[in-house]
Amino acid sequence: MKLSAPLYHLKRKAKLLSRAENIPLHEALDRVARQEGFSGWSLLAAKVTATAPTEKLFARLAPGDLVLVGARPGQGKTLMSLELAVQAMKSGSRGVFFTLEYTEKDMLDRFRAIGVAREDFAGLFEFDSSDEISSDYIVKRLAGAPRGTLVVVDYLQLLDQKRENPELMVQVRTLQSFARDRGLIFVFISQIDRSYDPLKKPCPDLEDVRLPNPLDLSLFTKTCFLNNGEVQFRAAS
Repeated sequence: MKLSAPLYHLKRKAKLLSRAENIPLHEALDRVARQEGFSGWSLLAAKVTATAPTEKLFARLAPGDLVLVGARPGQGKTLMSLELAVQAMKSGSRGVFFTLEYTEKDMLDRFRAIGVAREDFAGLFEFDSSDEISSDYIVKRLAGAPRGTLVVVDYLQLLDQKRENPELMVQVRTLQSFARDRGLIFVFISQIDRSYDPLKKPCPDLEDVRLPNPLDLSLFTKTCFLNNGEVQFRAAS
């Protein structure tokens, strides 16, 4: 099923509908999704993400990788990151999802959106939404993680939100060393700056990553950017 308009246009339509009829945004999004033939917005977003070659992308990842997955809201970056964790679990490895954004219910909804039952991966998937998430917290929680574990961090820009946490650059360097030493794969979900204009380029890139605090983006070994169903994957040169 082809969408009547790009995803960002549909989201804008929902925002206008929300304001015009004074209804919650999530209700407006679901209404727009039903007009497109989907039961809800999460399934519509999953449809867009379904075109993303996650199996091929996962096959290009290696232990020690730091992957940056970036997109504007509603483009499927969380679903893609979860799908990468699912691919890891299908291969017999573990998947761990650290988030400062989602609840357990939200994560179950995301599993349903990609057509996967969480119980199918009992013992392989771990969800952590602690308010204490930081590089030190992650390293401690993954002290016994086996080689090949795929770790999703949702999201990059929130790691140093608390003043007591180290600077973002320090935290990413810590996780880089940890990933290399232990043979883990880290996938960082990233915000994209509002200045990104999809009319000027089909997908955002490293120049569009929102960086409220300094960070050397060359620390990431691979990048994946999404917009309107298009996926651009690059390995560091």
